[in-house]
This record gives sequence, C-alpha cells and structure tokens, in this order.
Amino acid sequence: MRISEDRYDRDRQRLELALRFLTHEARTQTIHVWTGLSDHRIRNLYRSHLGRAACYVPRHRGQSPHQAAYFMRSLRIQQEASVLASFLAQQELVPAEPSAAAAAALPGIARGHRLCTAFETYTFMVPTAAISFEYAVFLTHCLARGDQLRIGRCSDCGGMIVVERFPIREKRCQHCTGGG
Repeated sequence: MRISEDRYDRDRQRLELALRFLTHEARTQTIHVWTGLSDHRIRNLYRSHLGRAACYVPRHRGQSPHQAAYFMRSLRIQQEASVLASFLAQQELVPAEPSAAAAAALPGIARGHRLCTAFETYTFMVPTAAISFEYAVFLTHCLARGDQLRIGRCSDCGGMIVVERFPIREKRCQHCTGGG
C-alpha cells in the first residue's frame, strides 16, 4: 500500500488553519466548518498547542454571531465594517454577485487563510478593533450572501461602505456624515 503525501499535506494544512483560527479566538464550530476537523480534534489541538501557552488564548462558547444589525449599531462599527470589508474584498472573499451559493462555497483551507490575512490586516490598521474574528467570519458570510448586507458606495464621496440590503437611511460614509 502506498501512502499518499497529498493526504498528509491536506491534513497539515487543515491543522495549520485550525491553529490560526484558534489564535484569533474562533469557536470550535467555526473551525470545524472551515477546516473539516472534528470537534474533538480541535479541542485536542487547542490543549496541546495553546492551552498552556505563555500568552493565554481564551475559548469562546455558545452560538456564533448571527445578527447583521451589529454592523449598523454605531458609526464606529459601520466604519470598521467597511474597512474590514475592503480587506475581505481585496482577498477575493466577497463575490461580485452575492448569492447563497457563493456563501456556501466560502469555507475552505485557501479561503480560510485569506480570511485570516484580511482580519490580521484589519487589526493591524485598526489597533482598537471592535469587530472580533467571529464577527469577521459572519460579515464575510453576510457579504457573500448579500441578503442582509452588501458593499455599497457613499452617495457623497463614492467611498466603499457596508450597507443594508434595503437601507432606511441614505448611504453615506462616516466622514461625509460628519462623524470622522
């Protein structure tokens, strides 16, 4: 019987992505969806690599974020969502034509690494970031589906912003509304 290197390479890539997600405090279910690893394997990975690490990485429990209204709750969150969305778009995680199929096709090893890169760039550019990794994953899915949130343009300056699918207010960025 010949052992395939590809199989072990895929497994290594899954573990690397899982560790990257764990350092961003992702929930077990989120890691499972993006890597395909079992919950038991994810917990063991955390215990063996991060459970006794010098800098403690907390584990969050419960349901992942699921309310798109979070991204519209304040001007600060709206602005940060737009910044994060620009990095997600740069990493080609936001499709030109949002759909349920595009959102369903998101989870995977390569896109998972690009998601981490976008989030890491966002937290580097916004040191006091209010949007957690779990919310970044949720924003990615929302923008890929396009049923609640979309990428739009400010009606005054044309800047990229995250907008509700059916906005109640005029689509304007924080700078144009006088908030920044």
